[in-house]
Order: sequence, then C-alpha cells, then structure tokens
Amino acid sequence: MTQPQTRGQGNEVWRARLDLGFESRGGRTVLASRRHHGPLRVQRPFYPEGERVCHVYLLHPPGGLVGGDELVIDVAVNAGASALLTTPAAGKFYRSNGVVARQAQRLRVEQAATLEWLPQESILFDGAHAELSTRVELAAGACFIGWEITVLGRPGAGERFAHGALRQRIELWREGQPLYLERARYEEGAAVLGAPWGLAGHAVSGSLLCVCDGVELLEQVREAVAPAAGLFSATRLDGMMVCRYLGDHADEARRCFETVWTVLRPALLQRPACAPRIWAT
Repeated sequence: MTQPQTRGQGNEVWRARLDLGFESRGGRTVLASRRHHGPLRVQRPFYPEGERVCHVYLLHPPGGLVGGDELVIDVAVNAGASALLTTPAAGKFYRSNGVVARQAQRLRVEQAATLEWLPQESILFDGAHAELSTRVELAAGACFIGWEITVLGRPGAGERFAHGALRQRIELWREGQPLYLERARYEEGAAVLGAPWGLAGHAVSGSLLCVCDGVELLEQVREAVAPAAGLFSATRLDGMMVCRYLGDHADEARRCFETVWTVLRPALLQRPACAPRIWAT
C-alpha cells in the first residue's frame, strides 16, 4: 500500500492504481491478472449467472477522494471473455482548497469480448475540484454497454454545487477511430450550470453508451423508460446507441439506465438481465 503524502494543510493524499485482465478459458471468463497499488482493489470474482460472465466489484476503501488524490483503473477484456464491473457505493469527491482530485479509467475490449461497465454515481460535494476521464477502446467485434452518472452537490441534502470545478471526459474508440467524444467543464458561476442549453439548473446528468452489432432498439428503450420523471433521450449514432439523462435524482438516473440495460442485454448479448447482488444491499 502506498504511504500517505501530506499536503500543506495536513491532508493525507492517496495515489492508487488497479489493473485487471480478463481471459476466456474453456468457456469460462476468469480474472487472469490483477495488480493494485494503494487503496484500490477488488473482491473475489462472482458468477451469479454461470461461468460465461465474470462479475467484479471495484472497491475504494477510503470511500472518497480529497484534493490531490489520484485513482487509475485499467481494465483489459481479452478475446472471447465477458466481464461485468460495478461499484458497491457512489464515488465521492470532497471539498478541497483548490487542489484537484483525479480519477482516470481505461477500458479495453478485444474481439468477440464483452464489457458491461455499470458503476454507481460520482458525487461532487460543494467546493470539490475534480477531473474525471473514461476512455473505452474497442476492437472489431467487441461489445460494450456502460454508463457514467455525475451528481453536482448533494441535492438530497439541499446542497448546491456553488463552488469548485469539474472537468469530465468520456471517449469511445473503435479500431483506433473515435466514435464518441464528450467533454464537460463545470465551474462555479458558469452559465452552463443554469442555462437551458446546459444543465438548466439540474444537479444530475448521465450518459449511457452501447456499441454492439445489431443495436436497433430505440423505440423499445424509449417506451421502457417513458415513465421516468427526469429528461431522458435515446439516439443512434454511427452504429452505437447514446442515452442521456438530466434531472435531480441519482436513483432516478440509475433506474433509467438499468431499464435500458435490461432491454439491451437480452437482445444484444442473448442473456437475461442479472443485476449484481451488491445493488440489493
């Protein structure tokens, strides 16, 4: 485990890294390699739906990031393997004195492999300074379903994101070519926080991306999510599906995206939805 590094105000700062590699062996997906540095690790693999799909929970024992913390996650799903990754709780970015906390994720999926990336939301406390980046790299014939949900402030506690800054980047590449590039920058007082063309005063936003052969389910997805109270959209773009959520409730955003997942998974992966057990705790 890395040793804490002390900033000027006495805060302990942690830098952590987790590398995971999944392989298909005789029809069973195994967690073939895992290396961790610092307070970032996984529980044992789970197989709630048989040996074909490996479920893994990403654990960050400190429970949140302060200014100066850095988390790096690198996941490789090798040819023919199928992995589902999630987290047991929301990620938290706490108030800082201007020092930036960073979390970077690189997800690589090889030919005929599948990755389902289903983390719980990231919550930025008022006064947090954070950079979040997710890069997905797909080979030809790879399949990916994943989402990112961001909460500015703590709307349930009446806390707005009035101070601080967030820079967020989501990238999806296939065979070295960009399919989807999303950039967001939210800072205190910025027009994007309240403008109709931006967040329109809402605290919760999210993106769900799906790249898989045969993505043709827009109407089914829209009908399944229709009862949601937040703003939701589903669009096809260059052979992929992009779903967006904008609202004020993280649990509502998760329900929207989980509903989309339950529609897409059986049709595209020929597997019924099997929710990670940790979601029920």
